[in-house]
Amino acid sequence: MTDTDPLIVTALFDAASQDELDARRRRWFPAGRRVVGAHLTLFHALPGARVGEVAAALDEVTDRPPIAATIEAPISLGRGVAHPVDAPGLADVHTAIARRFAGDLTRQDQQRLRAHVTVQNKVDPPTARATLAELTATHRPWSATITGLGLWRYRGGPWDAAGEYLFRDAAP
Repeated sequence: MTDTDPLIVTALFDAASQDELDARRRRWFPAGRRVVGAHLTLFHALPGARVGEVAAALDEVTDRPPIAATIEAPISLGRGVAHPVDAPGLADVHTAIARRFAGDLTRQDQQRLRAHVTVQNKVDPPTARATLAELTATHRPWSATITGLGLWRYRGGPWDAAGEYLFRDAAP
């Protein structure tokens, strides 16, 4: 039987950056809605039945050095808050995967990559504004490293890990 649940592709951060982003998400994301840790999604729904092709594409695009990134000052999402991630090399990775699966991309996945990590979502606007004010007052941009890509199965709630694809020379 073929598993057709959609595939999600995320960027993997160095451990210190992931720990900090997870801490922020634990603090500000509504606990009842927080089913996954902090993440930067590149694709939300690649075709699950083509997992072998997706894995091959991830193998190909990770044959490169890790990507330097900067975790930028928080921005409003209206009903939440996110940190934009400046990682110019990540757009090239996104474009290569998008070209390979162009005919299968959802409208959301067809859009230009706007790299960010959501630390709060699905709250009322006053709560989001208060979070944004607090994070803005204390945030200092920091350098991060994107060490690879994560592959996940979307199961309607928590995601099932389906693989990690590290960039060449990335520390595990």
